[in-house]
Amino acid sequence: MDGILIIDKPAGMTSHDVVARVRRILKTKRVGHTGTLDPFATGVMVLMIGKATRLARFLDKDVKEYVAVVQFGFETDTGDRTGSRSAECGLRDEDVSEKLSAIEWEKVFTHFRGELMQTPPMYSAKKVDGKKLYELARAGKEIERQPVKIIIHDLDLVSDELCDSDEIRDPQSAIRIRVACSAGTYIRTLAEDIGKDVGLGAHLAELRRTAAGQFGVDRSITLEALEALPVPESALLPLDAAVSHLPEFRVSENRISATKDGLASNGSGGNYTDGEYVRMIDGAGTVIAVGIYDDGEKSIRPKVVLI
Repeated sequence: MDGILIIDKPAGMTSHDVVARVRRILKTKRVGHTGTLDPFATGVMVLMIGKATRLARFLDKDVKEYVAVVQFGFETDTGDRTGSRSAECGLRDEDVSEKLSAIEWEKVFTHFRGELMQTPPMYSAKKVDGKKLYELARAGKEIERQPVKIIIHDLDLVSDELCDSDEIRDPQSAIRIRVACSAGTYIRTLAEDIGKDVGLGAHLAELRRTAAGQFGVDRSITLEALEALPVPESALLPLDAAVSHLPEFRVSENRISATKDGLASNGSGGNYTDGEYVRMIDGAGTVIAVGIYDDGEKSIRPKVVLI
C-alpha cells in the first residue's frame, strides 16, 4: 500500500495520535507525515504511506497556508490559548477593542511580509542539543534560541465577523488572519509579534492549516470518514502527487533496469539545473525514481528508487 493521504486533523489530537490512528485504519506501519500540528490546531496533515515515506523530503519544505485567530489583550507562556497569562497589556477588553478598531492593519502587516528572522518559541518541538524545546519548557527551563530565517509570502485580514467561536474569549478584541508562509514558521510567534507591534499583547486563539503546498483542505478527509470507507486505501493519492512539481525525465525502456540499480541516464536533452531534483518516469508516466541532475556530466542519477 503506497500513496499520499490528506487528513483534516481535528482539534484535541496530537500529530502522533493521527498517525497512530491511520496506521490502525489502513493496517500498515509505514505511515509518516510532512509537518506536525499542535493539538489545538486543525486542518491539513499530509501523510505518506508505504513507499511514499521516502518522498517526504520533497514535500516538507512546501509553503504552508493558515487561517488563524489572534486574541489581543495579553500574552501566554505558550503563545497560544492553552497557556497561562504571562503578560497583560493593562487595558479593559472594551478599550482593547476600541484600539483595534482604529488600527490600519495593512500598514501593520507590511512589517511582517517578506523575509524575517524569527526566534522559535520554547513551547515547540524544535530540538536544541537533542532536547525538544517544549520538554525543557515544561521543566521550567528557558534557553537561548537562535533566530531562523522565515518567509511570510502573504498576510491579510479576514472579516472579523468570522471571529465567532467558543474558544475565542472576546471576539471584539480578536482578529482573523490568513497567512502563507515558509515551512518552519511559528504562527503563535507571529501572533505575539503582531501584538507587540501594536502595543496590546496577543496570543494565538485558533489555528487551521488550510494548505500544505499543493494539498489543500478541499482534498482532505476526516479520520471518521476514512474509517467509514469500505476500502480506506481508496482515499490515497498516487505517489506521483508527491513529486508532480518536479521537472520530468522519461526513462527509456532499456534504461529502467539500470535506473533500478541506481545507474545514471543521459539527461542532456532536458532543460535542467545543476543539482536539481528530477522526476523519472516510465513510458506509462509512472514515477519510478527521483534523480539529481549533474550538469557537468549531463546526467541524471537516481537518488530515490521506487521500483
